[in-house]
Amino acid sequence: MATFLYNVGRMAFRRRWLVTFLWVGVLAAVGFAAAKAPAAPDDGFAMPGLESQKAFDLMDERFPGSGAEGASARLVFVAPDGEKVTATENKAAIEELVGEAGEGSQVVRAVDPFQAKAVSEDASIAYSTVTFEVKAADLTDASKEHLQKAVDQARDTGLTVEVGGDALATQPAAGGSAEAMGLLVAAVVLVITFGSMAAAGLPLLTAIIGVGISMTGIIALGSTFGLSLTTGTLASMLGLACGIDYALFVVSRYREERTKGRDPREAAGLAVGTAGSAVVFAGLTVVIALAGLSVVGIPMLTKMGLSAAGAVVIAVLICLTLVPALLGFWPKAVLARRDRKAAKRGGEITAPDRGRTADNMGSRWAGLVVRRPVLVLLLGVIGLGALAIPATGLQLGMPGDEAKPTTTTERRAYDALAEGFGPGFNGPLTLVVDTKNSDDPEAAVATISKEIAATDGIVSVSPAQFNQARDAAILSATPSTAPTDAETIDLVKTIRSDRPAVEHQVGATYEITGSTAANIDFAQKFQSALVPYLIVVVGLAIVLLMVVFRSLLVPLKAALGYLLSVLAALGAVVLVFQHGYGAELLGVEQTGPIMSMMPIFLVGIVFGLAMDYEVFLVSRIREAYVHGERPAQAIVSGFRSSSRVVVAAALIMIAVFSGFIGSAESMIKVIGFGLAVAVLFDAFVVRMAIVPAVLALLGDRAWRLPHRLDRLLPNIDIEGEALTRTTAHTPSHQYENEPAYRG
Repeated sequence: MATFLYNVGRMAFRRRWLVTFLWVGVLAAVGFAAAKAPAAPDDGFAMPGLESQKAFDLMDERFPGSGAEGASARLVFVAPDGEKVTATENKAAIEELVGEAGEGSQVVRAVDPFQAKAVSEDASIAYSTVTFEVKAADLTDASKEHLQKAVDQARDTGLTVEVGGDALATQPAAGGSAEAMGLLVAAVVLVITFGSMAAAGLPLLTAIIGVGISMTGIIALGSTFGLSLTTGTLASMLGLACGIDYALFVVSRYREERTKGRDPREAAGLAVGTAGSAVVFAGLTVVIALAGLSVVGIPMLTKMGLSAAGAVVIAVLICLTLVPALLGFWPKAVLARRDRKAAKRGGEITAPDRGRTADNMGSRWAGLVVRRPVLVLLLGVIGLGALAIPATGLQLGMPGDEAKPTTTTERRAYDALAEGFGPGFNGPLTLVVDTKNSDDPEAAVATISKEIAATDGIVSVSPAQFNQARDAAILSATPSTAPTDAETIDLVKTIRSDRPAVEHQVGATYEITGSTAANIDFAQKFQSALVPYLIVVVGLAIVLLMVVFRSLLVPLKAALGYLLSVLAALGAVVLVFQHGYGAELLGVEQTGPIMSMMPIFLVGIVFGLAMDYEVFLVSRIREAYVHGERPAQAIVSGFRSSSRVVVAAALIMIAVFSGFIGSAESMIKVIGFGLAVAVLFDAFVVRMAIVPAVLALLGDRAWRLPHRLDRLLPNIDIEGEALTRTTAHTPSHQYENEPAYRG
């Protein structure tokens, strides 16, 4: 492996124009294909096999043209203080707005609140539901403007009009200022780390090219494989993160080889052969984690995982080819200022031992850990373990309008409806009754309605709505508690557990759907998939790391440390977003259940980054050990060489993820916070403290592998031992037939 990549690095350096033109050509070709590709379909959020999804599909089948899949807008009218919405002027303004809204070109219906009795008991609040024939993403600007204009006209009469639903909801932008700020911070960190604008700009440039190819590729293949820009969100995030990290590692190794007196081409080959080997295996672990999202059984997550895995593969390929090619254009510019001056004065850098023996903060820290491994290990494990305890109380859900800031009209509409009609009004349970096999459909539905109404926790049940064929009916049951309350979850479970007896009695079947039931099903689906996902991902990664490090204990230590950091991050998320500790500092206005997808995303993304840091750091420790250093000294040498790069990479990721904490969207805020603290814990507590402490305690045993496993596993030279022997014994005339380097 190392020898092959060494040759790839030298070839890319020598054929830099060809390699660069090839990548630019790929970017242009994929971009052209994306520009000509048809629009991708709406990926939705279907979850096959869940009851709420089955009920939704049945409703769509038996009630065609009902707008079940269409967008909706709930117009909430609040009368001025001391007035009622039923007052003559207010009623006229509301009816005019509803009539005007119903004339929209894509509107199916607009319900009159006075005819539908959608008025609160004190007549201070009323609402109307406007249903569209298409999904929110397919609404034309004209349709939205028509509805917004009608709302503005009603507000001019003195009424307070708020709009809920998804028709006019502001969609959070993907990326934007947060990603721009993350890139700016990344550039600053890289400049400080490398002391060179060229060295700082090269990882950013190659990462952006990789993300550009990935995202345009997703657009180009969108209509064929059902991909969309939403699908590419994870690909963009990880493509940027891994692209910067991988290039950072190779450029850092190139600079180190140059300080040893290597020729630029030789340094590029050795950097790709050694650091590139670590990049390949780090990338493989990330791909495993992302491909493992398919075990969850959610089509959208599978597409997101595989798309992101493709982005990581592209990042690895660019790191192995385009990075050394660009180093060929600026072989001296990426060096530190003192090295550039030395090269300018003498033509070559002739300080072969400086990078190897000089102490730095990394080596001094490693020395401290090696001297006090038990203390460091106990502090790290106890600290992260204490933070992980709140994770046992993790509650999953899908926060809706109640989690949005009060500055949004959606949140104000939610609060007004809860005030006027009760907390459960915002999350009604929709029951879809299948009476196809019933002898008396009306009687069957009436009995089901009576049983549901008698259930503790149900405030009211709406009259049944039959379809034209009279073989299906829809009921709406309003709970007494809010959609995200634990009592509502228990209520849904109670209705479902009592269902078999009712179905046997009436000869008809019914299922529960609606946003509340769907969110409960989603949360249970994600929660049940989390453990299998962890087992698959961590198990495959342990096998891969055994191949890389020829050790059984090092991979186990890496996996256990990762689990500790993830659990601690989940505990921190629960403390802030569920219990409210420090919530005001982060601008969290409403605490409650954590978004269902968040733990899966956290596990997958952090696993990839954690294994990056593990491979980058421990591979240098093992390299020093393989080359003859004692275990304790190898730890210090490994930290001397790689700790600065790992710290820089972690700081970049923390800055990128922290940028999303300032988002007004609660879902984005919790993901950004969770990822930022997870990287903080994993990079600085686990990899920089617990890992060297464990290696120091294990000593030589850390690098042992049972003989039977040793024979079964392939022997891959990731430390570049073969390269050391080759470059040490290869006569200079071996490269005489190659074109001379002109730097």
